[in-house]
Amino acid sequence: MTLVTELTSRKADTTAPLIDPLVDRWSPRAFDPNAVVDAETLRTVLEAARWAPSANNSQPWRFIVARRGTPAFTTAHDAMQGFNQVWADSAAALVLNIAETADAEGKPRPWARYDLGQAVAHLTVQAQHEGLHTHQMGGFDAAALHAAFDLADNLEVVSITTIGVLGDVDALPEGLRERESAPRLRKPLSELVLVGE
Repeated sequence: MTLVTELTSRKADTTAPLIDPLVDRWSPRAFDPNAVVDAETLRTVLEAARWAPSANNSQPWRFIVARRGTPAFTTAHDAMQGFNQVWADSAAALVLNIAETADAEGKPRPWARYDLGQAVAHLTVQAQHEGLHTHQMGGFDAAALHAAFDLADNLEVVSITTIGVLGDVDALPEGLRERESAPRLRKPLSELVLVGE
């Protein structure tokens, strides 16, 4: 069994000191198919999402938590597109990240997707702190998930987060094995900060 951490360091090469969960966070595809994330730990990472900031404190995020082996997990898996189906089955849980795009009276919430992104970021950092890894996915049939889970019209499935424990890189198809150990690269801050007075 080859863990990716044995192949190469996955720590971020930062230009400023960051907290460990941010330095250590990366998005693996090789998860341990036998690892289980207990209910209390899942609750902890969701609690981190709960305390994310949002416009007018509207908290326009909702989640569907699907543990491996449950009907909800199978439903989420069946809606995945492309190679996501190949590797995501090994994750301990899939979290469907949902934006509430309008309130109960139908008034649009224009910042709902942004706020959901903050909540998912909080969840991700807390999961890393708990010794877990996450991977965000956008390759799925949102309409199929919306119908399968009978979601209200004002709810939009925006992304899926895999949560689990690092697994055997050799279990991945060859192309994905290469991506698992490829160098981690980021654009320099000079390209990202347009004005920095």
